[in-house]
Amino acid sequence: MNVSQEWTIGEKKVTPRVLVVEDEPHIRELVCLHLGLEGYACDGVGDGQDALKRTESERFDLLVLDVMIPSLDGLSLCRAVRGGRTNHDVPILMLTARREESDKVLGLESGADDYLTKPFGVRELVARARALLRRPRVAATAARPVNGANGDEVGPPIRVHGVEIDPARRRVRIEGRDVDLTDQEFRLLYLLASHAGIVFSREALLSRIWRGDTFVTVRSVDTLVKRLRRRVENDPARPRFLLTVWGVGYKFADV
Repeated sequence: MNVSQEWTIGEKKVTPRVLVVEDEPHIRELVCLHLGLEGYACDGVGDGQDALKRTESERFDLLVLDVMIPSLDGLSLCRAVRGGRTNHDVPILMLTARREESDKVLGLESGADDYLTKPFGVRELVARARALLRRPRVAATAARPVNGANGDEVGPPIRVHGVEIDPARRRVRIEGRDVDLTDQEFRLLYLLASHAGIVFSREALLSRIWRGDTFVTVRSVDTLVKRLRRRVENDPARPRFLLTVWGVGYKFADV
């Protein structure tokens, strides 16, 4: 069934635009077909450099990106998009034929929001795309992120599993109660909660939370997670929100 998907920005109705970057024509056409049936305006390209030019000149609401594409690989394209201006905050769903957890983590560290391993089911692809498109995106209102008190750009408020996080006000509420957090605790919680279900390695968290501080190690991540659990979990020994993925890192509970 074709379900029309439209967003209202001001008084203008906008159909979400999706760019599918996949060099295998039959996969590209299949993905575009089913996203089109969902009511999305879908464009497909098979070359990394062509995709980069499109993302630098046109605004998209979702990128579906294969890792193995010619001229510019998916990981490099993902990093380039994140470092650009036009689509720096676009949700990115990465497709990969590699099943190793380390390859998936590498994709997430390059800036992807979610991943699917080939071969994948069309229904799962559509569900993940729909979930990413539902996430609040500051740019959807044609506004860049505002600056917080410490000068950092902050994203939109989020609510997941009864946890409410407002980065502009630096406020956290869990099931109706206010929770006071340090700056590091807040940034860690917001990063994980805004990517619920996505696994972050300790190295990735270290680089994002400590921002290049050379006097910390990956064990500092474990310590910070333990401290944060004591503040946000009813039973830190049996966490509901901040979950350990053994041998890899941490994630926020899946939506």
